Amino acid sequence: MSDLERITRQLAGPGACVVPPEETSRWLGTPPERWAEFDRHWDELVPDPYLRSSGTVRLRRYGHVGLRRTGERRPRPHEAFLQPGDSNPLYVGQERHFEPLTDAFASDPLLGGLLTLLAEAASVLADPPEWTAKIHPFRVVATAGRAGEPTPEGVHRDGVTLVSSLLVDRGNADGGESTVYHEDGVPMFRTVLDRPGTLLLGDDRRTLHGVSPVRPRDPGRPAHRDVLVITLAESEAD
Repeated sequence: MSDLERITRQLAGPGACVVPPEETSRWLGTPPERWAEFDRHWDELVPDPYLRSSGTVRLRRYGHVGLRRTGERRPRPHEAFLQPGDSNPLYVGQERHFEPLTDAFASDPLLGGLLTLLAEAASVLADPPEWTAKIHPFRVVATAGRAGEPTPEGVHRDGVTLVSSLLVDRGNADGGESTVYHEDGVPMFRTVLDRPGTLLLGDDRRTLHGVSPVRPRDPGRPAHRDVLVITLAESEAD
């Protein structure tokens, strides 16, 4: 059974799966050292202005594109980020404005390969002419006196078809355990994305997810957790 067949069976069946970094790298044709190079884009992220009052330090950018199953991308103008319905209880109906992806990040071949991979995997869930792919690089920072909250909204769904979280780097970090839940709130599985290239995929229509706080292993130094969250939703007709 191929990697893709295993992944699509788990998405179509239980509704979620973890792809180990060896499989992700093999699928993308990416040598292990490429992850450290890719992580340099995270040094270009900017503070999330909507979390200042909570005390959580999270850096991010945002972009979205039209995506065909072949991986072909159709650029779309930068616009506010609005999550559908009441999927995020912190920001119901609120448009949030984030800085766009840098040109270097948007044109990185690794990002392009990942988008193609996700479009192939999502085809088992739906097969629209085009997906709307929303791209969110996040860095959560934690210190001894302030834990980092990867999901300050708690257990939630994103209001999309496919949700993915790719670990790009983590340093001096404990915690950050990802839990995927069935629709009734019963946990399906828990996992810590602890190696660059580890990919968590879920059918967002049938599952919920959340991530526990991140804390520094060595309290004398800050911790960070760098992830790339990409969601795919069926595009509305233009």
